[in-house]
Amino acid sequence: MFVLDERHGTKEHTTFAHIDRYLKEGDCLVINNSRVIPVRLYGKKMDTGAKIEVLFLREMKDDVWTALVKPAKRVKVGTKVSFGDGLLVATCEVVKEKGERVFSLQYEGILLEVFEQIGDMPLPPYIREKLEDHERYQTVYAKRDGSAAAPTAGLHFTEDLLEKLSKKGVNIVPVTLHVGLGTFRPVDVENIKEHTMHAEYFHISEESVNMLNQAKQNNERIFAVGTTSVRVLESIFDRERKKFIATSDWTDIYIYPPYKFCAIDGLITNFHLPKSSLLILVSALVGREKILQAYEEAIARNYRFFSFGDAMFILKKKE
Repeated sequence: MFVLDERHGTKEHTTFAHIDRYLKEGDCLVINNSRVIPVRLYGKKMDTGAKIEVLFLREMKDDVWTALVKPAKRVKVGTKVSFGDGLLVATCEVVKEKGERVFSLQYEGILLEVFEQIGDMPLPPYIREKLEDHERYQTVYAKRDGSAAAPTAGLHFTEDLLEKLSKKGVNIVPVTLHVGLGTFRPVDVENIKEHTMHAEYFHISEESVNMLNQAKQNNERIFAVGTTSVRVLESIFDRERKKFIATSDWTDIYIYPPYKFCAIDGLITNFHLPKSSLLILVSALVGREKILQAYEEAIARNYRFFSFGDAMFILKKKE
């Protein structure tokens, strides 16, 4: 774990198991408890038998889903794709850009159970090995089904480590953001301001909001586990009243320099891909030059990047 302490202008290299050294009683640790569902499916076009890969992203309304398709050019309006020998049939209703499609679904029973039966976990493309144990791509605190990718900063935590932090007086505050296209769609425009974030569903309870507002009132620190948690917190913070608001909604918040953070005092995150909105968010927190210098140092020290890689803990300067 690379600890970048903006408050004191220091950098440290340690292991994630020692994160308790940087947290104290009264701190809030905000975790995204979304669960990944096995929504990568391999099917066949019903008219030609051509193989089609579909990553279902989110349900827009009952049994109507947006999805990413490969190869997209084979799927036009009216195309029917069969999965699991007909257990699920998806009919293309709308053709969108960059491989995105809208499907209506036909199946018997409960859709999540159908996904569990015939779907694969949507691992990142650079991981080739098939995942036999689906729990290996879940955080230990995952509870609410709905993500098309894991909130991977949370993969570093074990139940024992969370219990250790709780005993120390650190408040574990759950939120939910179902990870979809907004999180992992690459930024492919020259001017980052022109990038469009896709909306993702989030929920935060009254109980969680009360803990966060209490922390703000007591001048305690709030640390987000992962960029998805940051996006929830910054979406629900009322800047005029200086308080968090409990709600369930969709957010397309896009955080890029020179964004002024109001909700958090720091961030636990991974090392992100170039040209990603995640790297841009982290750059907004500490500045582009500092983050690129830190990444160069991490590379020199053989840190592992991306979903199953190492961690960075950023402690933000007080405004």
